[in-house]
Amino acid sequence: MPRRITTILGHISEESYCGELHRAYAGAAVAAGHEVRQIMLPRLGFDPILREAYRRQMPLEPDLVLAQEAIVWAEHLVFVYPTWWGQQPALLRGFVDRTFLPGWAFKYRENSPWWDRLLAGRSARLIVTMGAPPWYDLLVYRGSSRRAMKKAVLEFCGVKPVGVTAIGPVRHSTPEWRQRWIGRVAELGRAGE
Repeated sequence: MPRRITTILGHISEESYCGELHRAYAGAAVAAGHEVRQIMLPRLGFDPILREAYRRQMPLEPDLVLAQEAIVWAEHLVFVYPTWWGQQPALLRGFVDRTFLPGWAFKYRENSPWWDRLLAGRSARLIVTMGAPPWYDLLVYRGSSRRAMKKAVLEFCGVKPVGVTAIGPVRHSTPEWRQRWIGRVAELGRAGE
C-alpha cells in the first residue's frame, strides 16, 4: 500500500555516500508508487543554533516551516546520516533543535512530569553510516547516536516504530560492498520501510 514518506538527508554533502543512499531510497520509493517529499539539509537556509534555548521561540525560517509541513504530512520519516565522533552531524542536530519544538513535536502537561507526543501516528527509519563496524559501535559506544535519535528524539515525540539500518564500516569499503548496501536501501524504499 502506498505511503506518504518524508526523507531527510542529514549529511552536509549531497555528493556523499549518504547522498547516494538517500537517492536510492527516495528513487525506489517513488518508483514503487509511494509519495515522497525530500528535505535536503545541505540546501536549507536556516540558523542551526538554537540561540534562545527554549526560553523564547526563535522565528522559523521559511525552509524550516516547509520542513515541518513535510514531517506532519508524512506517515513515515527516513533519516539518512553519518555517525561522526559518535554522534550525528551538527547540521542534523541543529535541524532537530530548531524544528522538533515544544508545542509542535511534543507538549509538556501542566503540573505534570508527563508530556503529549504530538508526532504520534508516524513511523521512521534511521539509515546511519559509520567508519566502525556496527557491532563495535554497539559494544564500545552503545550505539549512542542511533539510540539518542530513536529514543530521545523520535519516540519522545511519538514516532514509532523506529527501524534502524546501520551501515559500516564505510571506511576502506569496496565499491561492490557500497553498491550492495545501496541495493538494500533501495529495497527499503520500495517497501516503504
